[in-house]
Amino acid sequence: MGFLALYFMATFLILGVALYPGLKKVYPEQDPFVIVNGFIFFWILGDLMIRFFFQKLPVMSVKPLLTLPIKRSSVVNFVLGKSMLSFFNFLPLFAVIPFGVTLLVKNYDPTSVVTWMFLILIIALINNFFNFIIESLSAETELSFLPIIALIAVLYGLNHFNIINISSILSAGIIAITKNPLLLIIPIGLLALLYVFNFKILRKKLFLDSSLKAKVQEVNASNLEWTNKFGDIAPFMQLDLKLLWRNKRPKSSVWMLGLGLMYGLFFYPQPMYQDMVWLYAFIGIFVTGIFLINFGQFIPAWDSGYYKLLMSQNIKYEQYLKSKYTLMTLSVIILFVLSIPYVYFGWKILLAHFAAAVYNVGVNTYVILLGGSFNRKKIDLNQRAAFNFQGTGAVQWLIGLPLMLLPMAIFSAAYYIFNFEVGIAVLIVLGLLGIVFHQKLMTFITGKYLDSKYKMIKAFSEDE
Repeated sequence: MGFLALYFMATFLILGVALYPGLKKVYPEQDPFVIVNGFIFFWILGDLMIRFFFQKLPVMSVKPLLTLPIKRSSVVNFVLGKSMLSFFNFLPLFAVIPFGVTLLVKNYDPTSVVTWMFLILIIALINNFFNFIIESLSAETELSFLPIIALIAVLYGLNHFNIINISSILSAGIIAITKNPLLLIIPIGLLALLYVFNFKILRKKLFLDSSLKAKVQEVNASNLEWTNKFGDIAPFMQLDLKLLWRNKRPKSSVWMLGLGLMYGLFFYPQPMYQDMVWLYAFIGIFVTGIFLINFGQFIPAWDSGYYKLLMSQNIKYEQYLKSKYTLMTLSVIILFVLSIPYVYFGWKILLAHFAAAVYNVGVNTYVILLGGSFNRKKIDLNQRAAFNFQGTGAVQWLIGLPLMLLPMAIFSAAYYIFNFEVGIAVLIVLGLLGIVFHQKLMTFITGKYLDSKYKMIKAFSEDE
């Protein structure tokens, strides 16, 4: 975290120093100060999005205070005041101050420049408190990140389609304030209103029993009798399906299916990608394997909460792993069928998706299961999924290389050396070989899990 903080501080500092000469070079006839103000709106949207996923109220420092004879209002003011010292509020200053100094050197009005820098700090603080309001209102929803995405999408859309030119209005307002510093009372007043609103929200929630109160909700049972057709692995499949449906973190693997299916729409309609045939394999692997990648990379960590109990039962480990393999294989088949409409962009794309699906079933399923034998990170199933890196270790980062880049490299090499058809054939043959040697591969992978069994039990029990 410290390294990332230094990285972003250096990045913003370089940006602040290079901003004026860079803009002057690209737009020699325009005022760089006016151009920068035109981009403030987009910075606000980006800053708000990043804050939502990464900035949280410093509530951990509050819990000890709740048992002491301190007024709740004092505790709330302490929490909100501490949030103003967040790194996110001071990061923009590493770009704003160098740019402001450059403006002073270029003989801009000192009062206007200082007012502008102070105004940017106020805007950052407004984002700070506005973010907490959005978090508070969306925390109870199943997909808590949807409100912030919808808000930003609406604001960006209104500006992009010139329904309301928010960036121009905001730019004009900022310039007006720099010319008349007395107008600073408007953003300061807005900041005060947001502070008061946050104060009221937080004061209502500031009770010990509010955090200890059990959440009661009705459990909807699903009919999973169809899984009995899979024989001795059916109980494990039922366990996985219930896990996916009932818990926040694994449920994200299901919601990601829609994003994975639409991934091709970012590339195929664009003329610049139509000649990049070598990219088809990469897109096909992602579209048909999005569930495999998201769900599979955390095997067996999904079961870490009860892994010790699971391993104490009279079960065959190979059945446990086969249920995971079957679930991932079914997802690949379903996603391929759903991706058939991509044939609209050409038969080559459909063939690439078919080859990628076969490769996912015959190669990537085993790669992801083998990677799981090195998994030692526990997962809390009830934590929200968005930007949650719990359970993510070196294995999850490194496994992306053989999963995504290797098939793309194989296809690209065959395509450039021979032709498109040979590249497709190579992926299909590799996938079929994996399917043919399924039993031998599963026996090998099961052995790896059995060798790591007690190491996993110890790792998953460390937080207990």
